[in-house]
Amino acid sequence: MYDVDLFVVGGGSGGVRAARVAAGYGAKVAIAEAYRWGGTCVIRGCVPKKLLVYASEVSRTLDDARGQGWTIAPATFDWPTLIAAKDREIARLSNAYQDRLRKAGVRLLDGRATIVDLHTIEVNSERITAANIVIATGGIPRIPGIGEWITSNEAFHLPQLPKKIAIAGGGYIGVEFAHIFAGFGVEVTLVHRDRRLLRGFDPDLEAEVALGLTARGVRVVLEAEVTGSERTATGGHKMTLTPRDPQKPVPSPIECDLAMAATGRAPNIEGLGMAELGVNLDCHGGIVVDEYSRTNIAHLFAIGDVNGRLALTPTAIREGHAVADTLFGGKPTAIDHRLIPTAVFGQPPAAAVGLTESAANAAGHDVKVFRARFRPMKYALSGRDEHVMMKLVVDRATDRVLGMHMVGVDAAEIVQAAAIAITMGATKADFDRTVALHPTTAEELVLLK
Repeated sequence: MYDVDLFVVGGGSGGVRAARVAAGYGAKVAIAEAYRWGGTCVIRGCVPKKLLVYASEVSRTLDDARGQGWTIAPATFDWPTLIAAKDREIARLSNAYQDRLRKAGVRLLDGRATIVDLHTIEVNSERITAANIVIATGGIPRIPGIGEWITSNEAFHLPQLPKKIAIAGGGYIGVEFAHIFAGFGVEVTLVHRDRRLLRGFDPDLEAEVALGLTARGVRVVLEAEVTGSERTATGGHKMTLTPRDPQKPVPSPIECDLAMAATGRAPNIEGLGMAELGVNLDCHGGIVVDEYSRTNIAHLFAIGDVNGRLALTPTAIREGHAVADTLFGGKPTAIDHRLIPTAVFGQPPAAAVGLTESAANAAGHDVKVFRARFRPMKYALSGRDEHVMMKLVVDRATDRVLGMHMVGVDAAEIVQAAAIAITMGATKADFDRTVALHPTTAEELVLLK
């Protein structure tokens, strides 16, 4: 009755997983990608970002090494060399995505897809009918209405490093790129409209991240917005800031070579025909779905950033897999978004899983908090003034660990492992009776009092 059993719009991590798993169940599958295979994560998100994080951390490592007895001549850094190496790795990964799809028997189409009617998709003037459709088009950067900005998309392809950069936004992207540029010796100013960075994270975690930014030499301006921007004689930018509270002093203007917008991403639905099909959208333009990622149209699904739930690559992958299981595997699978670990790859990194202290209180739990802050052994000889912060949020009545929050060396790796126990319902007593692995940073998890 239809050309394919499943058509996936978007060749990012979530869309590729949905297509591959569905094809593995024997479904006839086609997938379209308008730009490059791999989507936000592989092409212009977490993968190239992490490669830049690794490279920018070298300057810190060299400083620490000198305190540990190494004699190191002044090091030099070449941005074009890094970007060329990054591009080669991204190209390899993008090709790997295509190879896996072809080996699974999925038909690949290069081009922008438009949904013509409830069962018809058009790509490059070709019309294909599908029994089921998955929208996996990700998100696009939001850009402030005043001034000239690059986004994280362009930051990965700069021909050269700026001497000074201003970053608007204090979320994942803003914090991570502030550290990246600072690590390469760029003078960084981070402007954020709220009174705290990293909205939605635990305040103790945010406070430690803010300390890390300051220690890295980043100027952080909170509760202010860019309200004016003009070009300077040298081709840079001069930005006027206005405090959100008119009673507070006006911050001094920012002069920079480059301005970067890191004010979030919006669901990428333009031109897809969602409104014309009658698909329900939320107030931010996200496609409204249920726990099975199904829209109000029974055979139309939306996964990943485009549905406006959690803009995290592993979430998109899990949602895509679940849709394939539900449609073709005989295993209806709903996704629980409550215990999903996440990380901010600052320097040091931060990571969390589960409820914050305030969220646990708001949910009616009688909360007991266990917290530690200490300097890790790694910096005992180098003298770096950097600390680890660990925090467990525990329900007093059941002793169950509701959330874990950490900033410090290897935070993401430690929280990922701890997330298994927390997802299984581990109690504080379970943590306490676990023998410590000494000397490590992670051992503090089982020693918290």
